[in-house]
Amino acid sequence: MSTMSKKVMKTVLALGLTAAAAAPVVRLPGVSAAEVTGTVVASTPAPAGTVPAAASTLPKVEVIATGGTIAGQSADATSFANYRAGTLLIADMVAELPDKDKIAQVSTYQFGNSGSSAYSIADLYDLSLRVDEALKTQDGVVVTSGTDTMEEIAYFLDLTVRSSKPVVVTGSMRPWTVIGSDAQANLYNAIKLAASGKTKYFGTVLMLNDEFHAAREVTKSNSYRTDTFVTPELGALGYIDEAGVRVYRAPQRALLSAANWTTPFDLAKIGKKDLAKVEIAYSYQDAGAGAIAAFVAGGADGIVTAGTGAGGISRAMSAERTAAIEDHGTIFVATTRTGSGSNYSSGKNIIAGDNLNAAHARLMLLLSLSFSQDFDTVKGWFETYGAAQVSVPEK
Repeated sequence: MSTMSKKVMKTVLALGLTAAAAAPVVRLPGVSAAEVTGTVVASTPAPAGTVPAAASTLPKVEVIATGGTIAGQSADATSFANYRAGTLLIADMVAELPDKDKIAQVSTYQFGNSGSSAYSIADLYDLSLRVDEALKTQDGVVVTSGTDTMEEIAYFLDLTVRSSKPVVVTGSMRPWTVIGSDAQANLYNAIKLAASGKTKYFGTVLMLNDEFHAAREVTKSNSYRTDTFVTPELGALGYIDEAGVRVYRAPQRALLSAANWTTPFDLAKIGKKDLAKVEIAYSYQDAGAGAIAAFVAGGADGIVTAGTGAGGISRAMSAERTAAIEDHGTIFVATTRTGSGSNYSSGKNIIAGDNLNAAHARLMLLLSLSFSQDFDTVKGWFETYGAAQVSVPEK
Protein backbone atom coordinates (compact mmCIF):
# COMPACT_ATOMS: atom_id res chain seq x y z
CA MET A 1 0.00 0.00 0.00
CA SER A 2 1.34 3.43 -0.91
CA THR A 3 2.15 6.10 1.68
CA MET A 4 -0.77 8.14 0.33
CA SER A 5 -3.14 5.19 0.68
CA LYS A 6 -2.01 4.62 4.29
CA LYS A 7 -2.57 8.29 5.03
CA VAL A 8 -6.02 8.16 3.46
CA MET A 9 -7.00 5.03 5.36
CA LYS A 10 -6.38 6.92 8.61
CA THR A 11 -9.00 9.44 7.51
CA VAL A 12 -11.75 6.93 6.83
CA LEU A 13 -14.93 8.54 8.02
CA ALA A 14 -17.36 5.62 8.02
CA LEU A 15 -18.19 2.45 6.15
CA GLY A 16 -19.79 4.55 3.38
CA LEU A 17 -21.31 2.68 0.45
CA THR A 18 -20.57 -0.41 -1.55
CA ALA A 19 -21.17 -0.10 -5.26
CA ALA A 20 -24.68 -1.43 -4.85
CA ALA A 21 -25.84 -0.22 -1.45
CA ALA A 22 -26.88 3.13 0.02
CA ALA A 23 -25.79 4.59 3.33
CA PRO A 24 -26.69 7.57 5.52
CA VAL A 25 -24.92 10.87 5.18
CA VAL A 26 -21.46 10.45 6.70
CA ARG A 27 -20.68 12.71 9.62
CA LEU A 28 -17.18 14.14 9.65
CA PRO A 29 -14.97 14.25 12.75
CA GLY A 30 -15.62 17.20 15.02
CA VAL A 31 -18.94 18.06 13.39
CA SER A 32 -22.06 18.38 15.51
CA ALA A 33 -25.18 16.38 14.77
CA ALA A 34 -26.95 19.57 13.70
CA GLU A 35 -24.39 20.02 10.94
CA VAL A 36 -24.65 16.54 9.43
CA THR A 37 -27.05 17.59 6.67
CA GLY A 38 -25.50 20.94 5.97
CA THR A 39 -22.16 22.51 5.21
CA VAL A 40 -19.76 20.60 7.38
CA VAL A 41 -16.15 21.67 7.02
CA ALA A 42 -14.39 24.95 6.39
CA SER A 43 -12.76 25.64 3.06
CA THR A 44 -9.35 23.98 2.79
CA PRO A 45 -6.71 25.49 0.54
CA ALA A 46 -4.51 23.21 -1.52
CA PRO A 47 -1.33 22.22 0.36
CA ALA A 48 1.23 24.99 0.72
CA GLY A 49 3.78 25.13 -2.04
CA THR A 50 1.63 23.53 -4.73
CA VAL A 51 0.75 26.84 -6.41
CA PRO A 52 3.76 28.87 -7.54
CA ALA A 53 3.61 32.63 -7.10
CA ALA A 54 3.59 32.98 -10.87
CA ALA A 55 0.31 31.07 -10.92
CA SER A 56 -1.51 33.75 -8.91
CA THR A 57 -3.15 35.03 -12.09
CA LEU A 58 -4.67 31.62 -12.86
CA PRO A 59 -8.45 31.18 -12.42
CA LYS A 60 -9.58 30.24 -8.93
CA VAL A 61 -11.58 27.01 -8.71
CA GLU A 62 -13.05 25.53 -5.54
CA VAL A 63 -13.81 21.81 -5.41
CA ILE A 64 -16.80 21.11 -3.17
CA ALA A 65 -16.92 17.43 -2.25
CA THR A 66 -19.99 15.40 -1.34
CA GLY A 67 -18.44 11.92 -1.54
CA GLY A 68 -19.46 9.08 -3.83
CA THR A 69 -17.45 6.50 -5.75
CA ILE A 70 -14.88 9.10 -6.75
CA ALA A 71 -13.91 9.28 -3.07
CA GLY A 72 -14.01 5.50 -2.76
CA GLN A 73 -11.43 3.21 -1.12
CA SER A 74 -11.34 -0.14 -2.90
CA ALA A 75 -10.78 -3.42 -1.08
CA ASP A 76 -7.62 -3.78 -3.14
CA ALA A 77 -6.12 -2.35 -6.32
CA THR A 78 -8.24 -4.58 -8.58
CA SER A 79 -11.58 -4.40 -6.75
CA PHE A 80 -13.72 -2.43 -9.19
CA ALA A 81 -17.04 -3.17 -7.44
CA ASN A 82 -15.95 -3.90 -3.87
CA TYR A 83 -15.19 -0.55 -2.27
CA ARG A 84 -16.28 1.94 0.35
CA ALA A 85 -17.63 5.07 -1.32
CA GLY A 86 -17.34 8.42 0.41
CA THR A 87 -14.13 7.52 2.24
CA LEU A 88 -11.27 9.72 1.01
CA LEU A 89 -11.00 13.43 1.74
CA ILE A 90 -11.09 15.88 -1.15
CA ALA A 91 -8.03 17.79 0.09
CA ASP A 92 -5.97 14.60 -0.15
CA MET A 93 -7.39 13.73 -3.56
CA VAL A 94 -6.64 17.16 -5.02
CA ALA A 95 -3.15 17.02 -3.53
CA GLU A 96 -2.48 13.90 -5.62
CA LEU A 97 -3.42 15.54 -8.93
CA PRO A 98 -0.37 16.35 -11.06
CA ASP A 99 0.06 19.69 -12.85
CA LYS A 100 -3.07 21.26 -11.38
CA ASP A 101 -1.05 24.40 -10.71
CA LYS A 102 -0.80 24.84 -14.50
CA ILE A 103 -4.56 25.22 -14.95
CA ALA A 104 -5.99 26.78 -11.79
CA GLN A 105 -5.57 27.88 -8.21
CA VAL A 106 -7.46 25.07 -6.54
CA SER A 107 -9.05 25.08 -3.09
CA THR A 108 -11.27 22.45 -1.53
CA TYR A 109 -14.34 22.26 0.69
CA GLN A 110 -15.60 19.05 2.29
CA PHE A 111 -19.39 19.45 2.27
CA GLY A 112 -19.97 15.81 3.15
CA ASN A 113 -18.80 12.30 2.30
CA SER A 114 -21.67 10.01 1.28
CA GLY A 115 -23.24 8.40 -1.72
CA SER A 116 -25.38 10.73 -3.81
CA SER A 117 -28.69 9.03 -2.93
CA ALA A 118 -28.04 9.62 0.79
CA TYR A 119 -28.58 13.37 0.41
CA SER A 120 -32.01 14.88 0.97
CA ILE A 121 -33.53 17.82 -0.87
CA ALA A 122 -32.81 19.87 2.26
CA ASP A 123 -29.14 18.92 1.88
CA LEU A 124 -29.19 20.06 -1.75
CA TYR A 125 -30.65 23.36 -0.54
CA ASP A 126 -27.53 23.81 1.61
CA LEU A 127 -25.24 22.67 -1.19
CA SER A 128 -26.69 25.18 -3.66
CA LEU A 129 -26.24 28.05 -1.22
CA ARG A 130 -22.66 26.92 -0.57
CA VAL A 131 -21.89 26.90 -4.30
CA ASP A 132 -23.18 30.45 -4.65
CA GLU A 133 -21.17 31.52 -1.62
CA ALA A 134 -18.01 30.08 -3.17
CA LEU A 135 -18.65 31.81 -6.48
CA LYS A 136 -18.50 35.20 -4.78
CA THR A 137 -14.71 34.79 -4.71
CA GLN A 138 -14.02 31.90 -7.10
CA ASP A 139 -14.03 31.86 -10.90
CA GLY A 140 -15.66 28.45 -11.00
CA VAL A 141 -16.80 25.57 -8.82
CA VAL A 142 -16.50 21.82 -9.21
CA VAL A 143 -18.89 19.63 -7.21
CA THR A 144 -17.89 16.00 -6.74
CA SER A 145 -20.74 13.54 -6.29
CA GLY A 146 -21.75 9.92 -6.47
CA THR A 147 -23.20 9.03 -9.85
CA ASP A 148 -26.44 7.31 -8.78
CA THR A 149 -28.41 10.56 -8.46
CA MET A 150 -25.77 12.88 -9.91
CA GLU A 151 -28.08 14.06 -12.67
CA GLU A 152 -30.63 15.16 -10.07
CA ILE A 153 -28.04 16.97 -7.96
CA ALA A 154 -26.75 18.70 -11.09
CA TYR A 155 -30.22 19.77 -12.24
CA PHE A 156 -31.14 21.06 -8.77
CA LEU A 157 -28.01 23.24 -8.85
CA ASP A 158 -28.78 24.27 -12.43
CA LEU A 159 -32.20 25.57 -11.37
CA THR A 160 -31.14 27.27 -8.14
CA VAL A 161 -27.56 28.61 -8.30
CA ARG A 162 -27.74 32.35 -8.88
CA SER A 163 -24.24 32.95 -10.21
CA SER A 164 -23.62 32.57 -13.94
CA LYS A 165 -20.04 31.41 -13.37
CA PRO A 166 -19.13 27.83 -14.35
CA VAL A 167 -20.45 25.04 -12.14
CA VAL A 168 -19.23 21.56 -13.07
CA VAL A 169 -20.48 18.36 -11.41
CA THR A 170 -18.23 15.32 -11.69
CA GLY A 171 -17.63 11.91 -10.18
CA SER A 172 -16.47 8.51 -11.34
CA MET A 173 -17.64 4.99 -12.01
CA ARG A 174 -14.56 3.46 -10.41
CA PRO A 175 -13.10 4.25 -6.98
CA TRP A 176 -10.03 6.46 -6.62
CA THR A 177 -7.74 3.64 -5.48
CA VAL A 178 -8.44 0.98 -8.13
CA ILE A 179 -6.28 0.23 -11.17
CA GLY A 180 -7.53 2.04 -14.26
CA SER A 181 -9.76 4.39 -12.28
CA ASP A 182 -11.50 7.21 -14.13
CA ALA A 183 -11.61 9.26 -10.92
CA GLN A 184 -8.37 11.21 -11.27
CA ALA A 185 -8.93 12.13 -14.92
CA ASN A 186 -12.52 13.21 -14.28
CA LEU A 187 -11.56 15.43 -11.36
CA TYR A 188 -8.65 17.00 -13.25
CA ASN A 189 -10.74 17.64 -16.36
CA ALA A 190 -13.61 19.06 -14.33
CA ILE A 191 -11.22 21.58 -12.79
CA LYS A 192 -9.86 22.35 -16.25
CA LEU A 193 -13.37 22.88 -17.61
CA ALA A 194 -14.41 25.16 -14.75
CA ALA A 195 -11.18 27.15 -15.05
CA SER A 196 -11.61 27.59 -18.81
CA GLY A 197 -14.70 29.75 -18.31
CA LYS A 198 -16.22 28.25 -21.45
CA THR A 199 -19.41 27.17 -19.69
CA LYS A 200 -20.18 30.53 -18.13
CA TYR A 201 -23.92 31.19 -18.52
CA PHE A 202 -24.45 27.50 -19.40
CA GLY A 203 -25.83 26.79 -15.94
CA THR A 204 -24.60 23.61 -14.28
CA VAL A 205 -22.93 21.05 -16.52
CA LEU A 206 -22.05 17.43 -15.78
CA MET A 207 -18.61 16.19 -16.82
CA LEU A 208 -17.38 12.59 -16.98
CA ASN A 209 -15.48 10.52 -19.52
CA ASP A 210 -14.02 13.63 -21.24
CA GLU A 211 -17.54 14.84 -22.13
CA PHE A 212 -19.72 17.53 -20.65
CA HIS A 213 -23.51 17.66 -20.78
CA ALA A 214 -26.30 20.08 -19.90
CA ALA A 215 -27.70 19.23 -16.46
CA ARG A 216 -31.28 19.48 -17.70
CA GLU A 217 -30.87 16.78 -20.33
CA VAL A 218 -28.20 14.34 -19.15
CA THR A 219 -29.02 10.95 -17.64
CA LYS A 220 -27.20 7.88 -16.35
CA SER A 221 -27.65 5.05 -18.83
CA ASN A 222 -25.58 2.17 -17.44
CA SER A 223 -24.91 0.85 -13.95
CA TYR A 224 -21.17 0.16 -14.45
CA ARG A 225 -19.68 1.56 -17.67
CA THR A 226 -17.50 4.66 -17.55
CA ASP A 227 -19.39 6.21 -20.48
CA THR A 228 -22.68 5.92 -18.60
CA PHE A 229 -23.79 9.56 -18.87
CA VAL A 230 -25.52 10.50 -22.12
CA THR A 231 -27.87 13.15 -23.42
CA PRO A 232 -30.53 11.20 -25.37
CA GLU A 233 -31.06 12.37 -28.95
CA LEU A 234 -29.30 15.72 -28.48
CA GLY A 235 -25.79 14.67 -27.47
CA ALA A 236 -23.02 16.19 -25.38
CA LEU A 237 -22.26 19.90 -25.25
CA GLY A 238 -18.58 19.30 -25.89
CA TYR A 239 -15.40 17.41 -25.16
CA ILE A 240 -12.12 17.82 -23.35
CA ASP A 241 -9.12 16.61 -25.33
CA GLU A 242 -5.81 17.33 -23.56
CA ALA A 243 -5.54 21.13 -23.55
CA GLY A 244 -8.54 21.55 -25.81
CA VAL A 245 -11.94 22.33 -24.27
CA ARG A 246 -14.25 22.20 -27.27
CA VAL A 247 -17.86 23.36 -27.18
CA TYR A 248 -20.05 22.12 -30.04
CA ARG A 249 -23.47 23.24 -28.86
CA ALA A 250 -24.92 25.36 -26.09
CA PRO A 251 -27.96 24.93 -23.83
CA GLN A 252 -30.87 27.29 -24.23
CA ARG A 253 -29.88 29.18 -21.06
CA ALA A 254 -26.62 30.34 -22.63
CA LEU A 255 -28.61 32.34 -25.19
CA LEU A 256 -30.57 34.34 -22.61
CA SER A 257 -29.64 37.87 -21.67
CA ALA A 258 -27.94 38.43 -18.32
CA ALA A 259 -31.11 40.09 -17.02
CA ASN A 260 -33.25 37.05 -17.86
CA TRP A 261 -30.73 34.35 -17.02
CA THR A 262 -31.64 33.45 -13.44
CA THR A 263 -34.66 31.31 -12.57
CA PRO A 264 -37.34 32.31 -10.04
CA PHE A 265 -35.95 29.72 -7.63
CA ASP A 266 -33.86 31.87 -5.29
CA LEU A 267 -33.36 29.65 -2.25
CA ALA A 268 -32.32 32.63 -0.13
CA LYS A 269 -35.97 33.71 -0.22
CA ILE A 270 -37.38 30.50 1.28
CA GLY A 271 -36.54 28.14 4.12
CA LYS A 272 -36.20 24.39 4.10
CA LYS A 273 -39.68 24.07 5.56
CA ASP A 274 -41.01 25.65 2.37
CA LEU A 275 -39.63 22.90 0.13
CA ALA A 276 -42.48 21.02 -1.51
CA LYS A 277 -42.95 17.26 -1.51
CA VAL A 278 -43.15 15.68 -4.96
CA GLU A 279 -43.24 12.00 -5.90
CA ILE A 280 -43.01 9.90 -9.08
CA ALA A 281 -45.62 7.30 -10.10
CA TYR A 282 -44.47 4.76 -12.71
CA SER A 283 -46.98 3.32 -15.14
CA TYR A 284 -46.89 -0.19 -16.61
CA GLN A 285 -49.26 -2.86 -17.91
CA ASP A 286 -52.41 -2.83 -15.75
CA ALA A 287 -50.81 -0.52 -13.18
CA GLY A 288 -52.90 -0.05 -10.07
CA ALA A 289 -54.06 3.14 -8.40
CA GLY A 290 -52.15 2.48 -5.19
CA ALA A 291 -49.06 4.57 -5.85
CA ILE A 292 -50.94 7.79 -6.57
CA ALA A 293 -53.37 7.19 -3.71
CA ALA A 294 -50.53 6.56 -1.27
CA PHE A 295 -48.57 9.60 -2.40
CA VAL A 296 -51.61 11.84 -1.94
CA ALA A 297 -52.33 10.32 1.47
CA GLY A 298 -48.68 10.91 2.38
CA GLY A 299 -49.03 14.62 1.71
CA ALA A 300 -47.51 14.97 -1.76
CA ASP A 301 -47.93 18.48 -3.16
CA GLY A 302 -47.33 17.23 -6.68
CA ILE A 303 -46.83 13.98 -8.58
CA VAL A 304 -44.91 13.21 -11.77
CA THR A 305 -46.18 10.30 -13.85
CA ALA A 306 -43.67 8.29 -15.86
CA GLY A 307 -46.05 7.04 -18.50
CA THR A 308 -45.80 4.52 -21.31
CA GLY A 309 -45.10 5.66 -24.85
CA ALA A 310 -45.98 9.32 -25.17
CA GLY A 311 -46.87 9.49 -21.48
CA GLY A 312 -50.03 7.41 -21.15
CA ILE A 313 -50.96 5.92 -17.78
CA SER A 314 -53.21 2.99 -16.91
CA ARG A 315 -56.97 3.34 -16.49
CA ALA A 316 -56.72 2.87 -12.73
CA MET A 317 -53.94 5.46 -12.42
CA SER A 318 -55.88 7.90 -14.57
CA ALA A 319 -58.98 7.58 -12.39
CA GLU A 320 -56.92 8.08 -9.23
CA ARG A 321 -55.19 11.10 -10.77
CA THR A 322 -58.58 12.68 -11.49
CA ALA A 323 -59.67 12.04 -7.91
CA ALA A 324 -56.46 13.59 -6.55
CA ILE A 325 -57.00 16.68 -8.68
CA GLU A 326 -60.66 17.07 -7.77
CA ASP A 327 -60.39 16.26 -4.07
CA HIS A 328 -56.96 17.59 -3.17
CA GLY A 329 -55.90 19.98 -5.93
CA THR A 330 -52.76 17.93 -6.56
CA ILE A 331 -50.69 19.13 -9.51
CA PHE A 332 -49.36 16.51 -11.94
CA VAL A 333 -46.63 16.54 -14.57
CA ALA A 334 -46.77 13.98 -17.37
CA THR A 335 -43.53 12.44 -18.67
CA THR A 336 -42.54 9.31 -20.58
CA ARG A 337 -40.72 6.31 -19.16
CA THR A 338 -39.08 5.55 -22.54
CA GLY A 339 -35.89 7.46 -21.79
CA SER A 340 -36.30 10.07 -24.49
CA GLY A 341 -38.95 11.95 -26.39
CA SER A 342 -41.39 14.74 -25.64
CA ASN A 343 -44.69 14.78 -23.80
CA TYR A 344 -47.53 17.15 -24.58
CA SER A 345 -50.26 15.84 -22.24
CA SER A 346 -52.15 18.58 -20.45
CA GLY A 347 -55.46 19.24 -18.76
CA LYS A 348 -56.85 20.41 -15.45
CA ASN A 349 -53.89 20.44 -13.03
CA ILE A 350 -51.80 18.45 -15.54
CA ILE A 351 -48.62 19.93 -17.03
CA ALA A 352 -46.78 18.54 -20.04
CA GLY A 353 -43.23 17.58 -19.10
CA ASP A 354 -41.82 18.28 -22.58
CA ASN A 355 -38.66 16.16 -22.91
CA LEU A 356 -37.74 16.21 -19.22
CA ASN A 357 -37.31 12.74 -17.79
CA ALA A 358 -39.32 11.91 -14.69
CA ALA A 359 -36.48 12.56 -12.22
CA HIS A 360 -35.75 15.98 -13.72
CA ALA A 361 -39.44 16.89 -13.97
CA ARG A 362 -39.82 16.05 -10.28
CA LEU A 363 -37.16 18.61 -9.34
CA MET A 364 -38.68 21.24 -11.60
CA LEU A 365 -42.11 20.66 -10.06
CA LEU A 366 -40.70 20.50 -6.52
CA LEU A 367 -38.99 23.85 -6.86
CA SER A 368 -41.95 25.41 -8.63
CA LEU A 369 -44.35 24.35 -5.89
CA SER A 370 -41.88 25.57 -3.27
CA PHE A 371 -42.31 29.09 -4.65
CA SER A 372 -45.93 29.05 -5.84
CA GLN A 373 -49.05 26.90 -5.54
CA ASP A 374 -50.80 28.66 -8.42
CA PHE A 375 -51.24 26.21 -11.29
CA ASP A 376 -50.95 28.77 -14.08
CA THR A 377 -47.74 30.17 -12.58
CA VAL A 378 -46.19 26.73 -12.24
CA LYS A 379 -47.28 25.79 -15.75
CA GLY A 380 -45.73 28.99 -17.07
CA TRP A 381 -42.43 28.19 -15.38
CA PHE A 382 -42.39 24.74 -16.98
CA GLU A 383 -42.98 26.29 -20.38
CA THR A 384 -40.14 28.77 -19.94
CA TYR A 385 -37.50 27.83 -17.37
CA GLY A 386 -38.27 24.13 -17.63
CA ALA A 387 -38.17 24.05 -21.44
CA ALA A 388 -35.07 23.92 -23.59
CA GLN A 389 -36.35 25.13 -26.92
CA VAL A 390 -34.28 27.78 -28.64
CA SER A 391 -36.19 30.84 -29.80
CA VAL A 392 -35.06 31.92 -33.24
CA PRO A 393 -35.81 35.59 -33.99
CA GLU A 394 -37.59 36.40 -37.21
CA LYS A 395 -35.55 38.17 -39.89
